[in-house]
Amino acid sequence: MFNYLSFLRPPPQQASSSLPVTITPRLANDLRTELSDSTQDIFYSWSLLTQLTSNYPTATKPRKLTTWRAESAYKEILVPLPPGLRDGQSYSLVLTVHDQGVPHVVNLARPSCGARPLPVMSMPILFTRGRQDPGKQEQIQRVYRIPTSPGNQVFLTVTEQTSFDLDKKIWDSGIGLSSWIVDLASGVVEYDGLQDLKSKLIETSTNVLELGAGTGIVALAIASAMPLLEHNISRNEKLFTSPAIRPQAVVLDWDEPLPDEVHAVEGGFDAIVMADVTYNTASFPSLIATLKSLIDLQDHSNPPLFLLGYKERDPAERTLWDRAREIGIEFKQVGEREGAGGAPVEIWLGRVVVDATS
Repeated sequence: MFNYLSFLRPPPQQASSSLPVTITPRLANDLRTELSDSTQDIFYSWSLLTQLTSNYPTATKPRKLTTWRAESAYKEILVPLPPGLRDGQSYSLVLTVHDQGVPHVVNLARPSCGARPLPVMSMPILFTRGRQDPGKQEQIQRVYRIPTSPGNQVFLTVTEQTSFDLDKKIWDSGIGLSSWIVDLASGVVEYDGLQDLKSKLIETSTNVLELGAGTGIVALAIASAMPLLEHNISRNEKLFTSPAIRPQAVVLDWDEPLPDEVHAVEGGFDAIVMADVTYNTASFPSLIATLKSLIDLQDHSNPPLFLLGYKERDPAERTLWDRAREIGIEFKQVGEREGAGGAPVEIWLGRVVVDATS
């Protein structure tokens, strides 16, 4: 399980350049439904808008803001203004639980990923002496570090909604699966039989489908999640060195035939990755039908691999493995990510048994 810093009361879109900013921090699980019962010092820093366009957002030196305790979870906190603030500047507020290194960046590589609560960054706040917009912010940002080779790294910025729409937030399985893939690419993960998975996930000439990206299940408002997914792709445009590796966001309704964009992928998909698609067992028939359609889409001599990030929320979710076996997919656990404690994120690799689908 991972813990997440966020805002119960987010900062405003605009604020006075002469008064502190009022917020209410929150430390909770991925669903934001269970408050952390730990005691944590919370630090704040500020990132100037112009710094948000650099390789990764830099920030002022973190300073202690408060000490988190569940019994004071709804307390409003006054945050001092950025040092040297000038009228008309825009800063993002950063909350972290430590002040060493680069605390506002989440390192996806082990062993640090998830060991501490994940930091959070607000959207830019415009500071002005004139009339302010009292409207609260509706989005937050998190920055993730991905090592790409010895001495090299890239930074991924992901935007989430502050609303209670669960399909518009980062969940544990997404973090855990991403961390595991980062270590697979760097050679840290070792497991017999993973070389074909590594080549299918890492090589730029392969086609990878993320099923349920940013939506979770078909019952959620898929269409309303698409603009956020598109925004995150555009925000990280500089990471895609060629059009061939740029992600494409497509609505894939599990109760409808596969969209034309999926059928148009030449040769089908080499790998299909999924995170947290199991928490609603009522959706399993639709999910299994979609997986079967994806298998049937291509030559059975070259079926896709399936990579699933899973965190148990109800034991009944594990019936998915039996359902998958009925359509010829055999899942085997190949790893896990423990985070800060509690239920770990399990990594499962699925292979198609060719005879079962012929």
